[in-house]
Amino acid sequence: MTEKEKQQAGELYMGGDPELTADRVKAKKLCAEYNAAPYNDFQKKERLLDRLLALRGENTWIEANFFCDYGYNIIIGDNFYANHNCVILDCAEVTFGDNVFIGPNCGFYTAGHPIDAGQRNSGLEYAKPIKVGSDVWIGGNVCVMPGATIGDNVVIGGGSVVVGDIPSGVVAAGNPCRVLRKISENDKM
Repeated sequence: MTEKEKQQAGELYMGGDPELTADRVKAKKLCAEYNAAPYNDFQKKERLLDRLLALRGENTWIEANFFCDYGYNIIIGDNFYANHNCVILDCAEVTFGDNVFIGPNCGFYTAGHPIDAGQRNSGLEYAKPIKVGSDVWIGGNVCVMPGATIGDNVVIGGGSVVVGDIPSGVVAAGNPCRVLRKISENDKM
C-alpha cells in the first residue's frame, strides 16, 4: 500500500513521501498563482480553481490569500464564499455544501499527528475528513479540526474551535465549540 493510499484510507502515513510531496508542490504553485492573480481577473481565478479543486459548484469565490495542501480532496457546493486567509489542509476529504460563507482567517485541518512522540517524530501523520453542510455561516478565526462535521443551517461564532460534530439548525461557539441554542423564527430580521 502506498503512503497516498494509506492517507486516503485514514491510516498512519509518512507525510514526507515523494508522491505526496510532489502533489503538495503542485497545489502550492496553483495557490500562489491564484493569490497573485489580479483581483478582477475572474476567468483566470476560475480556471485556477478548476485545476486545483476536486469539484466546485456555481458561484465560488475565495479571497486571496488561500492555501491548501492538495486541492484534490476539496469539494465545494454552489454559492460558496471564503474570506481572506482561508487555509484548508486537505489530507483527507473536505466537503462544503451549498450556501456556505466563511469569515476571514479560518482553517479546516484534516491533518493530525500521533500523541506518541516516537511516532510523531518519525514523520507519521493521519488525516480525518471534515464535512460542512449547506446554509452554514462560519465566523472569522474559526478552526475546524480533523473529523469534525457541521450540519445544515448552522452559524459558528467567531474564534471557535470545532473539534466534534455540530448538529443542524443551531448557533454554536466556543473552544471547544458547543451548541448555544437552536435557530428559530425569531432570528429573522
